[in-house]
Amino acid sequence: MLKCVALTKDYDQQPLLRGVNFEVRADEIVCLLGPSGSGKSTILRIIAGLETPKNGQVFWEGEDLSLVPVHKRQFGLMFQDYALFPHRSVAENVAFGLRMQKLSRDEINQRVNESLQMVNMMTFADRTIMDLSGGEQQRVALARSLAPRPRLLMLDEPLGALDHRLRVRLQGELRQILCRAHIPAIYVTHDHEEAFSVADRLVVLKDGQIEQEGPPTDVFSAPDSAWVAAFFGMGNLFPGRILQTNPLMVAVDGIGEWSVTFDEAELTVGQRIVVLARPQNAVLGAGENELTVTVKESRFKGNYFENVGVTSSGINVEFNSDTRQRAETQLLLHFPSQTVKVLKN
Repeated sequence: MLKCVALTKDYDQQPLLRGVNFEVRADEIVCLLGPSGSGKSTILRIIAGLETPKNGQVFWEGEDLSLVPVHKRQFGLMFQDYALFPHRSVAENVAFGLRMQKLSRDEINQRVNESLQMVNMMTFADRTIMDLSGGEQQRVALARSLAPRPRLLMLDEPLGALDHRLRVRLQGELRQILCRAHIPAIYVTHDHEEAFSVADRLVVLKDGQIEQEGPPTDVFSAPDSAWVAAFFGMGNLFPGRILQTNPLMVAVDGIGEWSVTFDEAELTVGQRIVVLARPQNAVLGAGENELTVTVKESRFKGNYFENVGVTSSGINVEFNSDTRQRAETQLLLHFPSQTVKVLKN
């Protein structure tokens, strides 16, 4: 449906976007995910027609949108600041954009009702925005975005203004609403847990470039780089170098030699790499890829304990366990070779 080709953009004479290419398919929710300053919101504004790229093109079903003005693109855009009229009713807020389109009263009423039903806010139609909670206001803003029946819906940090508890509750609900609407959507966030809950596909951005793209399960299970693993907080990242490739052996700096059952990347002897050892894959006791740590912290996380230990060479190691580990206790633990990943720097 949507195709972005080689988008570039400068800001204060510095490159902000550095050749971004991605597509959005029919009924697909694509999440642009990355830290602040990675170019996420700028991409949305270029697609909407609010900004012009330095180079590159945006296509909708094969049509170049370069000369198509904002109001004729038929794209919906929802910001973190919902920009609702505080003293108007819910129904009046949803109807506002429809009145600008000069639709008939009957058509406006029908679309308002459809949109409010879609977000489960029909019983709130006559309330003012001032009477609503943050989550309810978010639904009204979404209903207003859906009412004009856009060809594409873009959401820029739509849950960012809500507290953590409400944000977590609304993530799954928001995905259900978007799926029911059968409208392709681009969802911008810097929160990877939110992205996992909402998106069909992730586009991970770093410094104005796409670092990795794919379904959330694929990106999480197989990060393409150490930067992606660190961004998602996947756990221990130990620098090292390749000792041999078949079988794959690495020298982990300050720890020792580890075996790795993972040879998908093109690796050469002597190459500097980063080893990913996830805390949930740590096993207490002796085994392959073992190391001794002194426990420094042990935090209860509900159904497991999150621990931090330090090796004799001063390297911090995160590992999970079923029971609390006593501070200053020395433990032997290991990471099975099939759970260890080798990543590029």
